[in-house]
Amino acid sequence: MTETTPHNHDLDDHKKKLDPIDTILDGFESIGGTILHLFSTTGHLFLFVIKSVMHCLMPPWFFKLIGRQFVDIGYYSLPVVGMTTLFTGMVLALQSYTGFSRFNAEGAIASVVVLSMCRELAPVLAGLMVAGRVGASMAAEIGTMRVTEQIDALTTLSVNPFKYLIAPRIIAGTIMLPLLVLTGDLIGVFGGYIISIYKLGFSPASYLSQSWNMLEIIDVTSGLWKAAMFGFIVSVMGCYHGYNSGRGAQGVGAATTYAVVSSSILILISNYLLTQAFFS
Repeated sequence: MTETTPHNHDLDDHKKKLDPIDTILDGFESIGGTILHLFSTTGHLFLFVIKSVMHCLMPPWFFKLIGRQFVDIGYYSLPVVGMTTLFTGMVLALQSYTGFSRFNAEGAIASVVVLSMCRELAPVLAGLMVAGRVGASMAAEIGTMRVTEQIDALTTLSVNPFKYLIAPRIIAGTIMLPLLVLTGDLIGVFGGYIISIYKLGFSPASYLSQSWNMLEIIDVTSGLWKAAMFGFIVSVMGCYHGYNSGRGAQGVGAATTYAVVSSSILILISNYLLTQAFFS
């Protein structure tokens, strides 16, 4: 009878590790785990959204906290959104002139600027700017409260965290972003007007007349509906990642990053879907 030495055990283990069938099965196991994690995360997010919306619609409401979020999301984001839309309108007018001059169609610049700003550029740019400023702030603030156990303290004091922390932010974000976009529309069109009049030599009356005649109600309302959806997305993702933040400074930093990235991706995806719904 031969005895099995430790060296033979090591060889057997090594052969098992090199077994191609085990390698394939490990790959399937990894893929399956990723898919299960994706569905689990999606389910948690869906339940979080449903619970948040219910608390937004049902009393009581903390109007003082909602007003504070109005100021934080709307007033303090106005300079960023204004500067972004102003220079976007100016660049859009310059680039349109460069392209249309090759076809002797310079007169269409006013139409392109007003339609592009109201339909697409102002809502998307405002949503991305607010996601970078407000979404990150929400995730960091709520994540810090999670790490320092302030959310647990609210629950101990019989204060619902969804009602106190999340609902005011979602309500304010959904209401204020359309107002920011409406302001951004005006500023962006004004930026195109400045370039067209003072640099390209257009007639002010003709430019304004063409912009007004080309604009329809659906062009403005579609952008405002998009802005409301983007504000909802930014607020929900900021609150969700902050509320489910990991422990420590690293967890809060990761929650902030996830909030901005997920908000930006969802804004671009929902922008296509809403554009398809409005203008298909």
